[in-house]
Amino acid sequence: MKICVAQTRPVKGDIESNINKHKELISLAVSNGADTIVFPELSLTGYEPTLSKKLATHQDDPRLDDFQKISDNDNVTIAVGLPTKSTAGILISMIIFEPGKPRQTYSKQHIHSDEYPYFVNGQEQIFLNGNENKIAPAICYELSVAEHSENAFKNGAKIYVASVAKSVDGIDKAIKSLSEIATKYAMTVLMSNCIGLSDGFECAGKSSVWNDRGTLVRQLNGTQEGIIVIDTDTQEVFEETI
Repeated sequence: MKICVAQTRPVKGDIESNINKHKELISLAVSNGADTIVFPELSLTGYEPTLSKKLATHQDDPRLDDFQKISDNDNVTIAVGLPTKSTAGILISMIIFEPGKPRQTYSKQHIHSDEYPYFVNGQEQIFLNGNENKIAPAICYELSVAEHSENAFKNGAKIYVASVAKSVDGIDKAIKSLSEIATKYAMTVLMSNCIGLSDGFECAGKSSVWNDRGTLVRQLNGTQEGIIVIDTDTQEVFEETI
């Protein structure tokens, strides 16, 4: 299979503008044969905790319908970031569109202490792609929580994809952690990060792919939007910036 991570520069709080940019990157990924494309943490709003309550919605928001149409028409799985509402509070979520299937929502199970004033923990891990090349999604801080990647491995995941909003100061630690996960569990590991300002800090970009030996095989820069696609069968890697 060919799995893709996208690197975006979110427009703060502007869901419609961000949807349009997502479509552009999805088209680029599909033209390069991607089966699955994953976007950064809260990619449709930007990582803006103070705006999360105002912007939070749900997986069946009609503004997201085009993603399902693209998924169905192009036979591609799409995972986008969005705050969602629950009875317990606001969740940091990943909305997942799969061809011919109902939408799913994966919500960050392990939130950072800085996020407690704005968000609550999600409750359940989900996996993509059935049992063949099973994909475990992770959202930002979760990659630093050992039990998260361990649980992915125990459940048979072959691919670990971290959707993040990592700062210039925090990116090196995340890169080290993801390399260690790839090495320890012999999983292909990917990271989708954003660029530009989020919540007042500069995001680092450097979206990356590691092979199942923990070797960094491709990394985007810290200034441009773009994609990386890896073929998990041949280990061929392609990147393009826009």
